[in-house]
Amino acid sequence: MPEIIQNVLYLTTPGLFVQRDHLTLRIERDRSLVLSLPIHHVESVCIMGDEIILSHGAMQLSLEHAVPVNYLDANGRLRARVSGVPDTSVTLRRAQFRASENPELQTRLCRSIVAGKLHNARNSLLRGARETTDPAAAESIASVCDAMARLITRLPDAENPDSVRGLEGAGAQAYFSVFGLLLKQQQADFVFKIRTRQPPLDRVNCLLSFLYALVRHDCISALTVAGLDPFVGFLHAERANRPSLALDLMEEFRPWLADRLAVTLINRQQIQPSHFALREGGAVELTADGRKTLIKAYQERKRECLQHPMLGQQVAIARSFFVQARLLARVLRNDVAEYEPLIPK
Repeated sequence: MPEIIQNVLYLTTPGLFVQRDHLTLRIERDRSLVLSLPIHHVESVCIMGDEIILSHGAMQLSLEHAVPVNYLDANGRLRARVSGVPDTSVTLRRAQFRASENPELQTRLCRSIVAGKLHNARNSLLRGARETTDPAAAESIASVCDAMARLITRLPDAENPDSVRGLEGAGAQAYFSVFGLLLKQQQADFVFKIRTRQPPLDRVNCLLSFLYALVRHDCISALTVAGLDPFVGFLHAERANRPSLALDLMEEFRPWLADRLAVTLINRQQIQPSHFALREGGAVELTADGRKTLIKAYQERKRECLQHPMLGQQVAIARSFFVQARLLARVLRNDVAEYEPLIPK
């Protein structure tokens, strides 16, 4: 069934039909009304999976009210995004394009992005070390945290984006080498040894990939609202249909938002082995119930607030994407010299 959470309408059930009824989205199934939703209550529409139809009238209503429509596959990977003609400043986008071809500025931005990721990953591991009752696990995690601290100190000396990417890769490898030690419950059913993607080959990797897809969607939305092009990035190389800048922005969110949520759901047994299905070739996918459970948990987490270290005030996690996108825009406009990633305390 459709769910409206944090002003994002998720359509996940096959057979849904969405049509326009004046200024309302009317959602039906088998010609019976499921939900009627005023368009001004919707910030974004996410159609997940196949056999869900959005009528021309419903699409037109969404575009008229600047509500983007996102088409995602069953794993949460973005297939297409439909939005109206952007009314943002072309000056900002020109500055972004120039910055992407400026090696010095690109390197500085890459350093900031990776510093945010490594700091947050290390803080997440330190929290896990404090919470574990296994001395051997605590020692292993502490050793990796020391290694990550050394990588962070080397970032200012990285002379080009490739050098920064090398440090980021070493940090990610070290981080995931002990990530499985954070899992205290359901250990037989949720075994994590190595990060795998496209496709994920175990339940933990499946969980992480789906959460990353949700974070990526929020980053694309925030960057678009800020007037930036989500497909022109700095750390991630440009490829066809790859939202490189969204991937850059989401790096600082991965450890404390997506990864910690995955650990929490497993340890609290809110996500179960029954929420996953094994496909031919060894790929693991979430079931329909699994996707709904994960989306609900993610959106509930986004309602929580944190103290933004730069703003010095409480900010809902859902809004922190937009805050960081605007901070990035300020760097590209030369309003401030350095980008400050979000590192929650």
